[in-house]
Amino acid sequence: MNSNNDFEQLIQRYMDGQAKSAEVEQLNEQLAGDHEARKKFCEQLNLDSALAAIAAGDVPENLSPAELKPAFQEQGRRSSAIWILSLVASFFLLISIASWWKPVARPLATVTSAAGIEEISRGSLLFKQRVKINKGFLEIVSVTGAKIAIEAPAEFWFESAQRLHMKYGRMAADIPDTAKGFTVVTPEGEAVDLGTKFGVDVPSQGDAEIHVFQGEVIAQSSDGGKRKSLKDGEAFLLQSGAGSSREFRSSAFIRPGEVASLHAALEVGQQERSEAAKENLKNDPALITLLDFESEETLPMGTYRMGQGRWPGSRAPEFVNVGDHMKIDVGGKREWSELTLAAWVRLDQLGEPYQSLLHTDGWGEQDGQVHWMVTQESTMRLALYGNKLAPHSTSQHGFPDSLQPVLPEQGRWVHLAVVYHSAQRTVRFYFNGEFDNKEKQQLAHPARLGPAQIGNWNLHDRKLSGRMDELLILGRIMNDDEIHNLFEAGTPYR
Repeated sequence: MNSNNDFEQLIQRYMDGQAKSAEVEQLNEQLAGDHEARKKFCEQLNLDSALAAIAAGDVPENLSPAELKPAFQEQGRRSSAIWILSLVASFFLLISIASWWKPVARPLATVTSAAGIEEISRGSLLFKQRVKINKGFLEIVSVTGAKIAIEAPAEFWFESAQRLHMKYGRMAADIPDTAKGFTVVTPEGEAVDLGTKFGVDVPSQGDAEIHVFQGEVIAQSSDGGKRKSLKDGEAFLLQSGAGSSREFRSSAFIRPGEVASLHAALEVGQQERSEAAKENLKNDPALITLLDFESEETLPMGTYRMGQGRWPGSRAPEFVNVGDHMKIDVGGKREWSELTLAAWVRLDQLGEPYQSLLHTDGWGEQDGQVHWMVTQESTMRLALYGNKLAPHSTSQHGFPDSLQPVLPEQGRWVHLAVVYHSAQRTVRFYFNGEFDNKEKQQLAHPARLGPAQIGNWNLHDRKLSGRMDELLILGRIMNDDEIHNLFEAGTPYR
């Protein structure tokens, strides 16, 4: 035989019921001319039958793994008559199989975790059926060991243990050596893994994207598109007959391992705690705005797309392309001597100097205009026009900055908060509910809000790549305990 792997794949396709007539003819020829091929074919049939019996519960529980061996074994040299008999039998075997044998359906993957999904549950076996989920998150392990996380809304199905079709939805995969070659098929082409971690985004409208977190993936656009090798930190837009590079996004994908933590939070009632905390904030007399982005009627103007928020079925704006932004107008023309800003965000790698969380329009027109951002050092910054840092400040760039990077875990929801007190001339930063840094101002104007933007404040150096959920603006300071409780009530992880 020229290739054991090719022959084994041919057998597998035959047993899965996928072999075409030409492949059956090829198999027949190899069985006729190769004794070892006939032996391997019989061994595989017996092993397949044994596994199917186990799956159906027809095998005694006390059966040891050693007893699960092929019934066909070589027993010394065979006489020429026996050899001829086995050759004839192999032909009759193929003929009879073609007429009556139907392979037992075997599971291709198992759902290992499900968060907020009604259509399918943990422990479910996946065969070749189509699966459609409207909200929530799934984690799946294929029989070859590929770990896959899928975020709703999505529709997908397994063609085989090594081929996953995504009609629409987002998936991220962690592929071990045992599953090398795992392929994700989309309407615009496919992604072939070469041992890596990657994500595929298939929108309901528009072209699919491949994002490589680690390793290498081969992108193949449909209708004659050239094969494209993608490596760490690269992304590609699949288009019919062509393709093009895309800006790499990591936080756009729920990762394998994250779903279990999301599920655990739902199980202990975190979503209900979060809703209760949000309702309390709505009754706070100092509330300026609380954007949860759930109502279509109250969504701000701008250019962005909506994705799933922290909770299954919730909504969050997503900023992807250059020019994506959201316009808001909050705080009127008032001056605010105290201010608290907080938001849940999933941020991508920082490719621009500033990731705009909230930038008021017309910087430089009035003292106290607010710019809240994440810098290229991945630290938070609160800049108010006209303010000056106190001497010997730890911040190095003229504005108060946090100390701790706010992206230690890219691709996960994090809670960012900053508290400003103009009378005390202080700025306090918080990350995931914990106090991070306090900066003193030599000159501190009251804060001014008004018309502002989230996302790309301009096209050159201020942009945001990721999602935002529950933007809170209060006209008072929140203390350490309040910030900590806000995080504890709202975190989607356990």
